[in-house]
Amino acid sequence: MTRSFTGRDEAGDPVTAPLKASPSGEVVHDRPAMDIRTRRLLDAPILPLMARMAAPNILVMLVQTSVGLIETYFVAALGTDALAGMAIVFPVVMLVQMISAGGIGGGIQSAVARTLGAGRPVPAGLLAWHALGIALGLGLVTTLLALTLGPPLYALMGGSGGSLAAATAYAEVVLGGAVLIWLFNALSAVIRGTGNMGLPAAVTCAGALVLIPLSPALIFGWGPLPALGIAGGGLAFVAYYAVGSAVFAAYLWSGRGVLAPSRRPPRLTWAPSREILRIGALSGIATVTSNVTVIAATAFVGAAGPATVAGYGTGARLEYLLVPLVFGLGSPIAAIVGTALGAGDHARARRAALTGAVVAGLLTEAIGLTAALHPAAWLGLFGSDPAMLASGALYLRIVGPFYGFFGFALALYFAAQGAGRVGWPVAASLLRMGVALGGAWIAAAAVPGPGGTFAALAAGFVAMGLVNAFAFTTGRMFRIEAPRRGALAPAPAGGLGR
Repeated sequence: MTRSFTGRDEAGDPVTAPLKASPSGEVVHDRPAMDIRTRRLLDAPILPLMARMAAPNILVMLVQTSVGLIETYFVAALGTDALAGMAIVFPVVMLVQMISAGGIGGGIQSAVARTLGAGRPVPAGLLAWHALGIALGLGLVTTLLALTLGPPLYALMGGSGGSLAAATAYAEVVLGGAVLIWLFNALSAVIRGTGNMGLPAAVTCAGALVLIPLSPALIFGWGPLPALGIAGGGLAFVAYYAVGSAVFAAYLWSGRGVLAPSRRPPRLTWAPSREILRIGALSGIATVTSNVTVIAATAFVGAAGPATVAGYGTGARLEYLLVPLVFGLGSPIAAIVGTALGAGDHARARRAALTGAVVAGLLTEAIGLTAALHPAAWLGLFGSDPAMLASGALYLRIVGPFYGFFGFALALYFAAQGAGRVGWPVAASLLRMGVALGGAWIAAAAVPGPGGTFAALAAGFVAMGLVNAFAFTTGRMFRIEAPRRGALAPAPAGGLGR
């Protein structure tokens, strides 16, 4: 009979870990001594664990998306030019969000999870400082690029006259504060890497309670607050990230969590930064391709006028809703996979990846089919312009039924992040971009209207899903490389398909 040790995690849930006898006859834990939260990632049943971890994450993403949609609703009251301007900037803001949270943030979370899984909490704590330094540097670069190259880009995306002025005003505020977005997502990734999904959820929900009234107050001017127009929504957005970053930093450096980073900045070295960037940089490429696809599609659609751009942008917001929704599930997938591989449990990592991908695919397909059958239910929330509604409905009817391929592929991308091997998901994302934009270019010359462009976007989703499915089922996605000198808790050698 196998003996076990039972304890409780911070949520009060029972966690059981196996025990074994040492050569001297003393009963010891089967795994190295580690925090109870880390042990839960290694031993708890996968689907209930994933559901429990994903629930607060999905709540976070739904709240964040709801806040963004509410802001869009208020901006729409300023007129079609303001709505079109926001639709133009939105893919760029999402690019920053997704690179900082899903790209570099994914590299941070993976490094922390694998290091803790190997029973090395001190190097994991050092990663917090490296994550902070990387976020500051990349945030400043983002602001510099956005302020200098932004207006010409918005013009290429179809902005002109009032819509271009609105896009520039909104972007100057939001992207001018890009450092805060990077800090928020980097520190949140450190916390998620420890298996703590609750704190990011609490911070996001609390921030939403303040942001929902603050955004319209600054847009329209309430009481002593000035009416700042579309820039007011951007200012409220930046304030939310500033407060959230402060809360995450206070938690990490208070020593109340799994990690205990030093109060004083240590001497930063290349090895921990490399462990973050080797995953984060490749993940960032996948993120860039996704957003470049939407930005370029906006440019193709832009030839039909601001109302058509607004319709496509509003319809594509549902596509962007899928990203944070799958991220809510993907973050637990990455934490479980990374911790399992750090501890050498390859079979558990593979089971977690497949379970999460199937759930994500089914969930996103249900959303896409519903939107395709009832597009007005979504589009009518943001306006009644006939041209806007027609363009958005056409997009949802063509692309919506293929959202399941996107959700399945995106979940496997997060699993590959946890494994520290994102080559195949990056290749799949590049193929998606090539299929979508190549098809859109051909369609623009051969097919009148935006329908051909939308069909090309759907084909890109299918290509991305099939490539990631092939890489996973054949064992190529989780091929384990030999340990590298200086790396933090690389996954041990051995096949995952055994």
